[in-house]
Amino acid sequence: MAILEVTQRDAVTLLTLNSPEKLNALSDEMLAALQETLDQLADDPTCRVIIIAGAGKAFCAGHDLRQMQAMRKTEDNGAAAFADLFSRCTDVMMRIQSMPQPVIAQVHGIATAAGCQLVATCDMAIAGEGTRFGVNGVNIGLFCSTPMVALSRNIAPKKAFEMLTTGDFISAERAEELGLINRVVAPDALAEETAALAEQIAAKLGSAVKIGKRAFYEQLAMDTAAAYAHTGVVMVENLSYQDTNEGMQAFIEKRPPDWKQ
Repeated sequence: MAILEVTQRDAVTLLTLNSPEKLNALSDEMLAALQETLDQLADDPTCRVIIIAGAGKAFCAGHDLRQMQAMRKTEDNGAAAFADLFSRCTDVMMRIQSMPQPVIAQVHGIATAAGCQLVATCDMAIAGEGTRFGVNGVNIGLFCSTPMVALSRNIAPKKAFEMLTTGDFISAERAEELGLINRVVAPDALAEETAALAEQIAAKLGSAVKIGKRAFYEQLAMDTAAAYAHTGVVMVENLSYQDTNEGMQAFIEKRPPDWKQ
């Protein structure tokens, strides 16, 4: 049984975290599978959108604490192993945002600690009613410092800090209010609603979405003037695409575009 199941549905690729007995923890094996698969999909022209979901009763419960405790059996009490773990986890999170394809989290059950980080890192997220989100490490004496990076870039700092310091869960509805997820749907409609969003995006011009996603994250790190200057250059590049020319002409002529990509 693969720890990460890969299902291709036309232009949409579904990645299912498949370690339900561990609540799909981001173990060494899961991180390695995600990194390898994402690297492969980045170069796959048939894949236009990626969905990340979880098998069993939870989306993802964060890192594998039993595995982490086993890392302590070294002279440095696990310091080097822990540093390596968080570096590899960071690589996966950064890879998601550097992917040319939009990545959507399909969330159910719980998303805690690094699992909540995974949701916050994805470009979009849809959750089923009853889903709970938390960065709960503080409850066991481990502040969720790396999950904090993605969380604090999704929601207001004071709200993020409250979650980080209390260790409390928030509901899917509250997560939507705060901007952590895009929408909440009935649990039995979660897969269908997520697939519908993915298919809607997959129908757009792939090269335009690719350049747009890259520019989206680049401009977030800039001040306003630099962001406008940068995105102006991006739009000029986008306008040079033959398929963009075709899309504009098709709109003028009131017909569907005949895109080649």
